[in-house]
Amino acid sequence: MFVGISNTPRDYAWGSPTAIAGLLGSPASGGPEAELWLGAHPGSPAVINDPALTGGAANLAEWIHADPDTALGAELAGAGRLPFLLKILAAHSPLSLQAHPSPERAAAGFALENAAGIPLTAADRNYRDPFHKPEIIFALSDTFQALCGFRDPREIRGILAELRAVDATMDDPQPAALLGLENRLVGDAALHDVVDWLLRDGRGGDSGEVAWLVERVVALAERAAFLIDGGAQVSFAAELATVRSLAGVYPGDPGIVISLLTNLVTLTRGEVLFLPAGNIHAYLSGLGVEVMAASDNVLRGGLSPKHIDIDELLDVLDFTPLPVPYLTPVVQADGVAVYRPDVPDFELAHISVPADAAAGTTGAVGVPMRQVTLTGPGIAICTAGRFLVAGAGSKMTLARGESVYLTPDEGTITFAGSGEVFLATTPGSAGA
Repeated sequence: MFVGISNTPRDYAWGSPTAIAGLLGSPASGGPEAELWLGAHPGSPAVINDPALTGGAANLAEWIHADPDTALGAELAGAGRLPFLLKILAAHSPLSLQAHPSPERAAAGFALENAAGIPLTAADRNYRDPFHKPEIIFALSDTFQALCGFRDPREIRGILAELRAVDATMDDPQPAALLGLENRLVGDAALHDVVDWLLRDGRGGDSGEVAWLVERVVALAERAAFLIDGGAQVSFAAELATVRSLAGVYPGDPGIVISLLTNLVTLTRGEVLFLPAGNIHAYLSGLGVEVMAASDNVLRGGLSPKHIDIDELLDVLDFTPLPVPYLTPVVQADGVAVYRPDVPDFELAHISVPADAAAGTTGAVGVPMRQVTLTGPGIAICTAGRFLVAGAGSKMTLARGESVYLTPDEGTITFAGSGEVFLATTPGSAGA
């Protein structure tokens, strides 16, 4: 069964006023458009375009609740929920630093907060459901910038050495401002201890040491820009540019300094990051397709006026310095690349056919075709071009800006035409 779906973009303040509309060819709202949600998450379930197809259900959440066997298939019907959420995300300004819990931590935290009687809507609630929230981001813009995972402390010391060199060029050198950070970058728990100190002292602490450090780091980043304009070579120019950008949005926030502890990543179009449990991250700018487990559990770590539970965050964070977690696809056929993170909730197929394609599987009249086999429910969105989509029992035209929910009984899905489609589904699908 194919069910056309749509939604209205979420108007979070950090969203772009033009990027989602420009991608999908839809009218811009005139305000920020941050995320287009396609899924059954209660926060913004996708709207069903023709409720007559779903027994009158107006959105995916209602339909799944009323008829899980049809909507989800036998394997997922017992759970009664769609395990993933597909989004188009457009960051015009930086999002908060954050991390997500493991399945075990989410279940335990949710139960504890329920037992404590904390309302689900409370601002200081950490766990709004018992599920984890791993995610991937596929860059659609030419560049997509993010902070992701912790750097090796040796590299952080290199950044501090660069800041000391810049400090020496100031009219009022203040090298002592960096000492509190440098002195804590020792031992096996260095990153844990530094983040603990930055958040506790920087969000209401009495010493003022972190406030001075943040102020000084921003001043040195601004000085570095002046030196670069004059022809000087600065090794961590991109990181210091990020400091300046963050300071413009979140002045005085200790997350500005935490950004120097993390990897600064610039994705080009088509590159993908996988953000597992415990990974500290923040999207800074760009347009992308995001797929995540359907959860609302976020532990914030700075760059936000919202609640930060420092103790819970420190327990959730993975402080192990690791390489940037790029996710490479399994290329199943020409124009069919599948991204499979090591989680049971979702995978993402990227289907692409150039307008002048002559290669690949073609129909009787020479129309390029691509195929993906479902083993669970799927959600597809067309971001360019136009396709005839056909399954075991349904077919429809899917054009730029349109989305469809596919039930698992449709089996092998054929996309005939040209353009670009993203298909989120549960793991196990195989292209042909």
